[in-house]
Amino acid sequence: MTLNRRELMLGALGAGLVTTGAAHAADAWPSKPIRIVVPYPPGGSSDIIARIISVQLSEALKQSVIVENKAGANGNLGADYVAKAPADGYTVLLCDVGALAISPSVYPKLSFDPSKDLRGVTMLAYSPHLLVVHPSVQASNLKELIALSKKSDLNFAVTATGSAPHLAGVALERASGARWQYVPYKGGVQAVQDTVAGQTQVLMNGMLATWPHVQSGKLKVLGVSKPTRMPLIGEVPTIAEQGVPGFESGTWQGVLVPRGTPEAVVQRLNKELIAIIRSTDVRSRLAGQGAEVVTMTPPEQDQFFDKERARWAKVVSAAQIKLD
Repeated sequence: MTLNRRELMLGALGAGLVTTGAAHAADAWPSKPIRIVVPYPPGGSSDIIARIISVQLSEALKQSVIVENKAGANGNLGADYVAKAPADGYTVLLCDVGALAISPSVYPKLSFDPSKDLRGVTMLAYSPHLLVVHPSVQASNLKELIALSKKSDLNFAVTATGSAPHLAGVALERASGARWQYVPYKGGVQAVQDTVAGQTQVLMNGMLATWPHVQSGKLKVLGVSKPTRMPLIGEVPTIAEQGVPGFESGTWQGVLVPRGTPEAVVQRLNKELIAIIRSTDVRSRLAGQGAEVVTMTPPEQDQFFDKERARWAKVVSAAQIKLD
């Protein structure tokens, strides 16, 4: 046996051991608690869904599943944390995938690359944005709001500068001719609270977190950012049918993991999460709050992410939004 042949055999043996070790690690997963990182404050759409699914995921995997809020920088703080976590399936990200796709355009100095450092597991749900106003605002539809915005100062609450609701507001303003001043917050909960209090007058936010305030009469809904009306609120017209053809926006909650996570772990997570989110109980709970179950394979979610990134990059560029 020559030295070269021996080296080749040893190399092949080593590669086999590595592959076998990775397979055993995936087979043994999970052997310790799993953390679902939500990169926003408690009470938002992602947080609501994370807490709905965590109990059933824990039962399915026979391990503790802990929801951990790591808010900051429009979700980028928590996303960065997961992107740089060990790729072992024990730290996963549940966030608004659309908002994550916006970040590379808004933050030139982003400390991670969402498309390279994270990979999709599955989408979970879609919640359209509701266009709502404080009850004192003298407008009952989009046309009246636009007219009012041209003669009165209206403050538009945004969950964070560069967030999906912010860019939805920018897109609506540019398409409709409305005028308002943007007031940035550090999360959706604070933006909603200040609009309920009347400190801001206009808001676009995910229906899942906003609808309860409409039901209680604390906010007035003028439109929904979906191509077709929603059965739950069939009386509320879409923004598209109120003079802004093709307008669509919303929050897309999905799960991502660090790039390099074993394929077997990704597929197991995909399987369990889809089973949970499609279950009659969870589907009914989400539907009652205005969210639709939407699931995808890991490649489909990665493709969706790429399309959203390209879509919103145009809006960011037109609005000249840049943050350090």
